[in-house]
Amino acid sequence: MIGSLDQVREMLQRARQEVAKIIIGQDEAIDQALIVIATRHHALIEGVPGIAKTLLVRTLAKVLDCEFGRIQFTPDLMPTDITGTNVFNLQRNEFLLVKGPIFTSFLLADEINRAPAKTQSALLQAMQERSVTIDREEHALPSNFTVFATQNPIEHEGTYPLPEAQKDRFMLKIRMEPPGRDDEVELARRMLGSEAPEESLAAGCVHRVLPNAELKMVRDALQTVTVRDQLLTYIVDVVRASRHHESVLVGAGPRATQSLLQASRAYAVLQGRDFVTPDDVKAMVRPVMGHRLILRPEYEIEGVSIEEVIDRIVQGIEVPK
Repeated sequence: MIGSLDQVREMLQRARQEVAKIIIGQDEAIDQALIVIATRHHALIEGVPGIAKTLLVRTLAKVLDCEFGRIQFTPDLMPTDITGTNVFNLQRNEFLLVKGPIFTSFLLADEINRAPAKTQSALLQAMQERSVTIDREEHALPSNFTVFATQNPIEHEGTYPLPEAQKDRFMLKIRMEPPGRDDEVELARRMLGSEAPEESLAAGCVHRVLPNAELKMVRDALQTVTVRDQLLTYIVDVVRASRHHESVLVGAGPRATQSLLQASRAYAVLQGRDFVTPDDVKAMVRPVMGHRLILRPEYEIEGVSIEEVIDRIVQGIEVPK
């Protein structure tokens, strides 16, 4: 039973260790995924093909004892393919609900930007309210419902940009970079034997850390992490500064402030503390704000990156003592 921050810290560290048995060289991505789950939010995962985006979510579901579902987004995918529909049963002479793949705990929305806006919008109510409406009737989703949506950053043909309202509902954008040389050598070595990541996961090489029913207790415990008033103001000032920066066309909204606050709390616990520091906030600024900002065209043409702009914004805000 989870009751204290010490127990939460131990659970998160154990979960990190179990996931790292399968996912090699992605420690930062693992931590950020755990932060999203611990704070009951959603995440975008961006990385080149074959970098284990799907495997990461499957492994997290195994470790945290949560049901896993996957939707492959394509241009011809319809909203009912996600939510489900009512089908008339001739034998019973009534309509019966056939639930779609969205009725799960951890949902992998694979290549979400390949579906048109109408289909992407089918996720909006689910992500915000954790329920879906089918034929005017509302149906609740599991309490731990979490969307992990993947994007391929190098393919643009046949893709549709995510609506701004939908991007804002993702707490973090998790970037999965190619592993370092030593990690890639280790991965290649495992592929030669019986320890390949996919086979290891199927063979039950990772262990459940806690029942998914206890995730709510984890979230409740995170609410006790101390955030000083000066640090709360610092978080607000960082987000507000993004709306007035010369290179930014659209800045981050109030939901980004909430996300940065909650993410910083969870990150502090992962670092072994029960209070938030300015370094915790700085560590989470890029993942929280990177997908929310839109640069002015003239700065994009000059090759200025969103990450560079975020760093300049943070440098311009006085750090509390």
